[in-house]
Amino acid sequence: MSLREAQTLNWDDLKFFLAVARKGTIRGGADSIQANHTTLARRLSVMEAQVGSRLFDRSNTGLVLTQLGEDLLPIAERVEEEMAAASRVIVGRDAHPSGPIYITMPHGLALTSIMDDLTRFAEIYPEITLNMNFTNNVEDLTRREADVSLRVAHEVTDDVVGRKLVQMSQAAYCSKDYAKRVRDNGGEGLHLIGWQEPEKDTTARWVQQSCYPKAVLKHRVSELVPLISLAASGLGMAYLACNLGDRHPELIRAPFQHPLPYRNLWLLLHRDLRNTTRVRLFVDYLASEIKRRRNEFWVAGTLS
Repeated sequence: MSLREAQTLNWDDLKFFLAVARKGTIRGGADSIQANHTTLARRLSVMEAQVGSRLFDRSNTGLVLTQLGEDLLPIAERVEEEMAAASRVIVGRDAHPSGPIYITMPHGLALTSIMDDLTRFAEIYPEITLNMNFTNNVEDLTRREADVSLRVAHEVTDDVVGRKLVQMSQAAYCSKDYAKRVRDNGGEGLHLIGWQEPEKDTTARWVQQSCYPKAVLKHRVSELVPLISLAASGLGMAYLACNLGDRHPELIRAPFQHPLPYRNLWLLLHRDLRNTTRVRLFVDYLASEIKRRRNEFWVAGTLS
C-alpha cells in the first residue's frame, strides 16, 4: 500500500489503527487516545472492510499485526507525522501572526488617541503590517476593499460583522482668546464655523439645537483639518467630537455649554475574516483599548 493510498483512508481510522498497533489491545489503544473502546473496535472493522483484509490477528498476548498491518504501519506513522507538522504550522501562525491588514477610517480619527493604539499594536505584533486608508468615503467590506473599517455613524446596515464600540459626544471648541468673548446668552454676537451649508443659511438646524442658538453660522469649510485650524486661530467656534477637540493643544471647550450626543464609533469587518488570526487579534485589541478609554469619547455630563 502506498502513502497516497493510505491517505485516502479516514485519518481518525489511521489514528485508531496506530493506537492498537502500539498497545496490542483494543482497550489499551482506546485508553491511549482517550476514545471509546467500542467506537475504536467498530472503526477498525470498517477500516479492515475498506482495505479488504484483516489488519490484526489474535494471539495469546493480544492483537498482532498481519502482513498488511505491518506494511501499513510505517505509512500510517508518516501520515501521523504530516498531520502533526500541519498542526504545528497552524499553531505557529497563531503564535506568530503575520501578514497585512487593510484598514479604512475617516480622516478625523487620525487626530485621536486611536493612532497610539495602532502604534502599540504594531509593536506587539511586529510581523503584522497595517495598511491604512484615511477617507471619509464608506469602503465596501463585502467586496474586500478593506479588511477592517472604523466608522463614525448612528447605525450600520451593511451585511458585515459589526461592534458598536462607544457612543460619542461633541462640543463647541474655540481658542482661549475667543473663549473670553463667550457669555451666557446663547452665543449672541458669536460666530460658528460650519460645513459647506448654503451661505444664506446662517441659522441651520444644528445651530438651533446647539448650546449657542443665537450664534451666527458665518464661516464654512470643506475639510476637518482646516476647521480645527481655523477654530484654533480664533475665527470662531467649531463643533467637534470630544475625543478630537480635547486632544488639540490650542483648543478648549467653549464656556456655558454641555457636551451633546454625537454618533457611534463602529468597528466592522467582513464575515469571512472573523477567524483570521491577525484580523481577530487586531479587532479584539482595538476594541478593548477604545472601550477602556470610553470617557474620552462619551464625556461625563452629556445629555441623552
